[in-house]
Amino acid sequence: MAEITRDGPSLPGARTDEASLSRPRAADPPGSAKKRLKRYLPKTLFGRALLIIVTPLVLMQVISTYVFYERHWEIMTRRLVHSLAGDIAFLIEELRPPISQEWVAELSERADRHFDIELHWQPEAILPNQPSYSVFDQTQEAMKDAMETKVHRPYIMNTDLIDRRIEILVQLPSGVLQVLAHKKRLFTSTTYVFMLWMIGSSLVLFAIAIVFMRNQIRPIRRLSIAARAFGLGRDVTGFKPEGATEVRQASAAFLQMRDRINRQLSQRTEMLAGVSHDLRTPLTRMKLELAMLGDNEDIAELKADVTEMERMVEGYLAFARGEGAEVPVEIDVGILVNDLIANERRGGTRIVYEQPDDGAAVLPARHDALRRAVANLIQNAARYGSRVNVAVVRAGEIVEITVDDDGTGIPEDRREEAFQPFKRLEPSRNQETGGTGLGLTISRDIVRSHGGDLTLEDSPLGGLRAVIRLPI
Repeated sequence: MAEITRDGPSLPGARTDEASLSRPRAADPPGSAKKRLKRYLPKTLFGRALLIIVTPLVLMQVISTYVFYERHWEIMTRRLVHSLAGDIAFLIEELRPPISQEWVAELSERADRHFDIELHWQPEAILPNQPSYSVFDQTQEAMKDAMETKVHRPYIMNTDLIDRRIEILVQLPSGVLQVLAHKKRLFTSTTYVFMLWMIGSSLVLFAIAIVFMRNQIRPIRRLSIAARAFGLGRDVTGFKPEGATEVRQASAAFLQMRDRINRQLSQRTEMLAGVSHDLRTPLTRMKLELAMLGDNEDIAELKADVTEMERMVEGYLAFARGEGAEVPVEIDVGILVNDLIANERRGGTRIVYEQPDDGAAVLPARHDALRRAVANLIQNAARYGSRVNVAVVRAGEIVEITVDDDGTGIPEDRREEAFQPFKRLEPSRNQETGGTGLGLTISRDIVRSHGGDLTLEDSPLGGLRAVIRLPI
């Protein structure tokens, strides 16, 4: 038996969830409608600018067309139907009984001459029970009102005649009067001409807007291409400010920024190279003096310090060369990495290489700099692990170079620290390494100068994975 509750009977087996009944319906979060609308809006500046221009134009055309259509169609239709209904009423009044075919023919001749109306008499006929209409509802209603006002007779109207005529059958006491009139007595083509003119002019204005907007957007696209190329470390040649005043100002600011950055990089490179070169002279003198002092324990420690300083100077020079003025060229990353691996294999290192398809990893880059960056990663992996896996993969518009080893790896919280210049994480890696702490720094610096990035991750081999991502 169904349980009776205060809200009414409930079905057997049904469970009433009072919380769900009293819980208000969740409303859309604020801004959700705006987000859904943005999903359908154009993403490009060209599309948005065109939308800004076209939307008011279309709205104006639609409103103008609607207002004109409503007023013009209503006024013209009322005038036309009342004119035709008045002519029919006049002709019916002229048909005095008894109505004969001869009298109708004579009246039809005069009506054709003055009103462009043809009359035919159907004696003893009656109107069909199911009249058919094939005109617009507004015209039909207007004709109905006009016929009721002026003619006061039952009628039907047919507009499907082949010779562009309208047939109006009017019921008279002794028969049916057939009235044939041209369609222009009820319909005017000015409305359709106006609509076609509005649509045609809109299309012409739309085409003109597209041409002008493309010319205005082109300098912005060139600026974005130049900025992206500069961000990827490529030469920006042949670029000059053009377009609107604001675009020219932005282009001039970009060129000034490019010159300042290039000048700063050049000054840093020259300073590092000069300092490193100047340090070689005193180091050479120190080595000669130490060689003349003979061999003992203290002198051996001094020689070790001098050797360490030489390594640091070489690291400075390598770091400076990473910022050199090498010109980017089209290179195949797969072939470059294959050559590096061949050199390392000759030293006895076990390396497994996954090479991409021919031409899949071609991109503009500075050959020697990129070679140095990848070589540092492969040499580090070979130094700290017994097994090395290298892969070059094309993923969309990105070329990925992964270097895996089975060494001890680097803790995740210290991986960013490993990229700091001259920072050696000896406790977490091989204790016998003799690096200066610039290998990863130089590699990331080179990769970022190409618009990419170098990251460290956990390797499937159990050690460290270094990933280089370069945009094509």
